[in-house]
Order: sequence, then C-alpha cells, then structure tokens
Amino acid sequence: MRIGSEAHKERFCRQFIDSHQRFDPETLPWPELDEAALGRMRAVPFWQEVLHTERRAGAIVCAFAGTITDPLVREAIDLQGIEEERHAQLLGVMIRRYGLPAEERPLEAIGPDLHTAFADFGYGECIDSFLGFGVFKIARQSEFLPDKLFQIFDTLMLEETRHIVFFVNWMAWQEAMRGRGAGWWRALVSARFYGRAIRRLVSTVRQGQKANDGKDFSATQASVFLDGFTFRRFVEECYAENARRMADFEADLLRPRFLPSLARAALSGLRLLPVRASTARS
Repeated sequence: MRIGSEAHKERFCRQFIDSHQRFDPETLPWPELDEAALGRMRAVPFWQEVLHTERRAGAIVCAFAGTITDPLVREAIDLQGIEEERHAQLLGVMIRRYGLPAEERPLEAIGPDLHTAFADFGYGECIDSFLGFGVFKIARQSEFLPDKLFQIFDTLMLEETRHIVFFVNWMAWQEAMRGRGAGWWRALVSARFYGRAIRRLVSTVRQGQKANDGKDFSATQASVFLDGFTFRRFVEECYAENARRMADFEADLLRPRFLPSLARAALSGLRLLPVRASTARS
C-alpha cells in the first residue's frame, strides 16, 4: 500500500473509526478501595498535571478538527477529540470518587498555528504512550492498586495506542499529500518534533521534582511500586508492551518507531555490559 494514497487514508481512518468504543465514565465499574489503596493513590503527586494535560489535549484536537476539509479525516479526528475529552472526564470522576489531590487549572491559549499544536501533541503522545506502557505493566504486576482499577485504566491505554497509530499514519499521509512523502523527509520531520517533545518532557519532570522536593512519590509508597525496579527492566517492559499492543493493528499501517528503535539499541548495549548484582534505581 502506497503511503499517501487514497487506500492508505481509507485504511487508517476506518481502522480508527471502527474501533471507537462508547461508554460513560460515570457508569464504569469503579471499585471500592480500602484505606491502604486510597493512601497509595493519594500519595501520587501528578493527578492534577495528568488532568490538565488531558483537558488541554481535548481542546487541541477539537480545535484542529475544525480546520480539516477531508470528510473522512475530519470524522476520525472529531472522534479522537471526543475520546480525549472523555479521558479528562474519566480522570475527573476518579479524582472526585477517591478524593485525590487535584484541581482544574485554566487552560493555556492554544495559539493560531493549530497544525503545529496538533503535531506537537501527537509526537508527545507517542513518547508518553511508550513510557506509559512500561509503567502501567510494572504498576499492575506490583499490585500497586486493585486489578479492577487497572481494567479501567486499560481502556485508556487502548485508546492512547489507537491515537498514536492513527497520528503517525495521518502525519505520513498529509506529508505525502504535500509532495513530501520521501522516507528521509518524514524522518527529518519526526526528528524535529520528537526533539521538541523530549524538551517539553524534561521540563515537565523538572517542574514536578521541584514541586515535590525532588520526589515523584513519598518514600513509603515508592517502595511498593518500585520493588525490583531497574532501568533495564523498565526499558524491557516498555519495549515488550509496545510490541504486544502494536501487534493488534494491521501490518500495513505505520507504527511509531523512534522510541522502540532507541529502546532496542539501548537493550543491545546493556546486554554487552557485565551483569551486576546491584543496579541503580531510576
């Protein structure tokens, strides 16, 4: 299938539209949590940031959808906007239900260049999803929270996976439509936007550390989540979970490749190092 062709557009749009699920966050099977689980949830310091990010994501995607002239692409991006807004609604329900420390902050202005805003968001979501796959699996294995809650989170993870597959195919399609479909050109565009996304991620981490005295979790709660946690294990889990989730999509659709390729290279290098009994925790 030629990237940028009508068949390509039909494939990645229809895959996204047909896999959309309808549900109401209020009526999900939210479990009752004991005091220990509530304490672990309330010790996580970034619920407010996650809520703000999802609200802003919905605003960006919905605004960008209004600029699309192709009816099929517009339908798909409209659906993505609905899903992003629903993510924020789901987080809001969870925050209220479990009394988590988070408040809604005013959204920043998106700016006039909606195409760049959507591209920045898409590449950032590719990075967040890849890292999130590993974090999600490790947290679930450590039984940081009841599995019924992870089942709800898994719905969000599935939608995020669909979003990034749709995004990289849309990005390649629209570059080809502009006469810039060569592989080397797509690589340059990706390098530019991934660089911007990584800088934003580093800035966010630094701000979070400053706000929480350099810690992401309290010392007590971190031991539950990070037991046996090493950098190598984290990379392995991200890489394996990414491969597992991407296997659900048709083989002729593009997938995000930057972080999986980087992780594969890192793991190859780590295997050349001598195995040590004690490893630094990340």
